[in-house]
Amino acid sequence: MAITSSAKKAARSSEKKRIFNLRRKDALRSATKAVSKKIAAKDVSGAEKLLPAAYAAIDKARKRGVIKDNTADRKKSRLATLIRRAA
Repeated sequence: MAITSSAKKAARSSEKKRIFNLRRKDALRSATKAVSKKIAAKDVSGAEKLLPAAYAAIDKARKRGVIKDNTADRKKSRLATLIRRAA
């Protein structure tokens, strides 16, 4: 438990950041999952339409430090490869 006032403030700040990070990560997961579901349903054109939204979610998570740069690149690459193979 935080004792000093600065430690208490840091704990509050950390909790707020955690909530934002969880929200960002959830958006990332749902966007990538939507693309994967479209590909599984053999709807390549639908998946291609969702791809920019998935890229945006990945880039926002990368920008905020929720995921690392190489992880973001890998996720984007794998989504593009899925669509290319399905087409």
